[in-house]
Amino acid sequence: MTEAAIEHVDILIIGAGPVGQTLHLALAAGGQKSLLLDRRPLDAQQDDPRALALSHGARQLLEQIDSWPTRAATPIETIHVSQKDGFGRTVIDRNDYKLPALGYVVRYRDLSAALSKNLAADAVLAGSEIIEIQAGDAHVDVTLRHAGAIRQLRTRLLAHAEGTPGDQPGVTVSDYVQHAVICEVTPTPGHNKRAWERFTPDGPLALLPLGNEFSIVFTLPPEKADAVMALDDAAFIAALQKQFGQRMTFAKPGKRSRFPLYLRLRDTLVKGSEVWIGNTAQTLHPVSGQGFNLGIRDAWQLAEILLADGVDRAALARYAASRKLDRQGSAFFTDKIVRAFSNDFGPLKLARGLGLLALDLCPPARHFVAKRMIWGARAWP
Repeated sequence: MTEAAIEHVDILIIGAGPVGQTLHLALAAGGQKSLLLDRRPLDAQQDDPRALALSHGARQLLEQIDSWPTRAATPIETIHVSQKDGFGRTVIDRNDYKLPALGYVVRYRDLSAALSKNLAADAVLAGSEIIEIQAGDAHVDVTLRHAGAIRQLRTRLLAHAEGTPGDQPGVTVSDYVQHAVICEVTPTPGHNKRAWERFTPDGPLALLPLGNEFSIVFTLPPEKADAVMALDDAAFIAALQKQFGQRMTFAKPGKRSRFPLYLRLRDTLVKGSEVWIGNTAQTLHPVSGQGFNLGIRDAWQLAEILLADGVDRAALARYAASRKLDRQGSAFFTDKIVRAFSNDFGPLKLARGLGLLALDLCPPARHFVAKRMIWGARAWP
């Protein structure tokens, strides 16, 4: 590699999804330049049908960079938590926290569009194939192919925000032996801006209000997910109804998709002049919708520290230390919930019922859980 061929970039961000874009825009708001790389064309995100559960805390951060998709966001005003064939339930209400909503449900493509509208024309090298990454003492060199040409970039900081890591060294993986089947359904009566988290022996069933529909996350063991994916629409609705109960009825299921569920935790967030944020740092079970919100907080806190302290390894070390409580707390919270509730063991069912009842009857305990979901570790003293 010759020095003349190298393009210098202060901060290079791999991954132009919502987490990478949030980091870029938060840095830009403080006057720090960065460049986004993505292997896909930027408009490819407009084909992504997934729904995201965003906390009110995430909204507060995204509003600061003028990237909140107001018209596309459906508010969650209450959350009903219960277990199938067992007693105990609790309801979390936004009025207890004097908030317009506990959270919001937004399609991935709509959030991406709200962020992308703020990007400068030269902010993203889309359709880039990374050929090689070489870490130096105080920089990282990235060789890539873009628009048919080989380019060589040198950066003081390489931020990885490209998505879920594979089974690679430095990543601890735990298989939940569950798959999430996702789609949209029409409820009768309407959802009234209420989300449902229904724990079953097969795994949690989440119903998230989205427009006039529910976006559902139907968690099942792999073999049951196979069977559910193969059902016709009427039989699928019957299976969903059996899992949820009779409080409302469902119709008009949309296209179904599925994905396996793992807990993936990167052992270290920082290595030399590289840092990992969002799903590439940690991928959580979707129960309680914590993973994406954690990624937004990663991006925001990294930007705050870099803007305050500069782009150097001491700042990166402070970033890694600052994220420890939030990411470990989120991983512990979601992991323990899934493992405690995804079974039909009698004594545990009794304990779960008592726990839900205690949350309902003890406002301080319920508020602790709710604030943790809304603001992450920022909610803790």
